[in-house]
Amino acid sequence: MKNRKHFGSLLAAALLATTASQAVADEIVIATTGGLMRNTLEEHMYKPFQEATGTEVIPFDIEVPDQWARAEGMVRSGNVEFDIVTATGPDLIEKADILLTIPCAELENVQKFALEGACTDKGVARTTGGMVLTYNKEAFGGKEPKNWADFWNVQEFPGPRGLPDTGDRDWWVPAVALLADGVAREDLFPMDLDRAYKKLDEIRPHVAVWWKTGNQVQQIMRDKEVVMAMSYSGRSLATIKDGAPLGMAWEGAIRDTGYMSILKDAPNSEGALKYIDFFYGNSEGHPPFIQTVGYATSSSAGLQKLPEEEQKLYATYPANYEVLVDPDFEWIGANRAALRERWTAWLAQ
Repeated sequence: MKNRKHFGSLLAAALLATTASQAVADEIVIATTGGLMRNTLEEHMYKPFQEATGTEVIPFDIEVPDQWARAEGMVRSGNVEFDIVTATGPDLIEKADILLTIPCAELENVQKFALEGACTDKGVARTTGGMVLTYNKEAFGGKEPKNWADFWNVQEFPGPRGLPDTGDRDWWVPAVALLADGVAREDLFPMDLDRAYKKLDEIRPHVAVWWKTGNQVQQIMRDKEVVMAMSYSGRSLATIKDGAPLGMAWEGAIRDTGYMSILKDAPNSEGALKYIDFFYGNSEGHPPFIQTVGYATSSSAGLQKLPEEEQKLYATYPANYEVLVDPDFEWIGANRAALRERWTAWLAQ
């Protein structure tokens, strides 16, 4: 009788372990920012994936810096709870040791629909925009600036400018200064900072606003405080949709991509890979997702379903995508301190 009870206890424990294992296999936890992004992903990606596969997606709302702090703590403790995390380009370099290597060649939809460069060793592009030259269409008598050289051309395109001082992107403005000075996109890195800051000295008297936030750059364009600004493409698009007479010049815009990455010891890395592949093949979900969040996905399955005139407003429209700057995040990361010091010193002059 004692042996039977012992066997029953072992059997119950085994059943509990099996049930727990199945539960983990049937869910994935995705850490991403909340609000509009989370709600739109849930409607157009998470729920369709669950319906197609039976795997539940559990969203975890968290800002990216807090996400990394928590993820690194999970890895140290050996108790990893996130499957997919949100990553920036620099994160793919700086956090590589805790991220799973993505088997791009094994993801059928990624292979079929991903734009060039969308699948990397440590992350797969989710949304892509650009730091784009945005201008007031009514300011120049019908002429429209095409690139950063035109941004610097205050004779042909007169008026106050806006440039970002966002703290963590102190290489954006020197990069476009080099483009304005004639450096080709493919030769931008490593950056010649002496040349960049010499060029920045030329435009500085014409910069009326050093904006700090996305809300601010929308406001200064809407209120006509500036005739041109470097802006997040999603913010520019939102302002255009609100009726502002703005245009975007994509030549030399800096590609700004948010990635889906998988933690190396994720509880359900297989399910996470299936979700990413589903994301790329879910052609019906992409158009409403793109239109709602204001940023394009890097799956050709989605953007092509929008009217072509609307496609042209997004970074991944082919004619736009091919003229974007592809940042060298390894060089940027290795020179982080020098970039910050040079930028801070120049602004303080």
